[in-house]
Amino acid sequence: MVSDTAVIVPAKDEADRIGATVTAALTLPGVDLVVVVDDGSTDQTGRVARAAGARVIRHSRNRGKAAAMESGAEAVRLLDGDVPRHLVFLDADLGKTAQAATALIEPVREGRADMTIAVFATRVKLGGHGMVVRLSRDGIRRATGFEVTQPLNGQRCLTRDAFEAARPLAHGFGVETGLTIDLLRKGYRVTEVEVEMGHRATGTDWHAQLHRARQLRDVALALATREPVIAQNLNKLRPKR
Repeated sequence: MVSDTAVIVPAKDEADRIGATVTAALTLPGVDLVVVVDDGSTDQTGRVARAAGARVIRHSRNRGKAAAMESGAEAVRLLDGDVPRHLVFLDADLGKTAQAATALIEPVREGRADMTIAVFATRVKLGGHGMVVRLSRDGIRRATGFEVTQPLNGQRCLTRDAFEAARPLAHGFGVETGLTIDLLRKGYRVTEVEVEMGHRATGTDWHAQLHRARQLRDVALALATREPVIAQNLNKLRPKR
């Protein structure tokens, strides 16, 4: 098979799982490049990823998921030949289940979709009662009429053209929400694909609560810039000087 696809893995402090994720990603048909963006890790994430066969880019400080995706995509662009590669984005903690990403690539490779979004067949119970998921899902539906099963799922495959059309990406954890809305509004074909993947469940300790608070903030901001009504309401909540 012709190598036409690159995998990009944003990662922060994932030394325990990134090696297995990279190894699995390198087995995907048509994948000849895995780029890990070490987003300010304090552990050995970058070293482990490189040992597993990835090209590694390092951010000296944590810049967030969207910035890591942009850095990874730019690195792939610099390595592209005459035909741009399709881009697959995977979470760093997928481990060996990353090999299921073949199902995400096929519809894009065959020209049936411009972006695919993973739907995990086995759902992990998350803390926070799904508040951020509901916010994103409802916002995408209001903005586009499209009902997304797992709107925050970061496992996606895009054509290079679709990725460029969605830039600049929404900030931080709002990236998936913004990406979906922007591409649908521009007429790109978005398809959900069920996959047998899994990653670390979100806990309920204060670290997890802080993570969800950041997700909530970033998703709300992504929606606010795309939905005038939400933006107006947020402005009303800002303190007056």
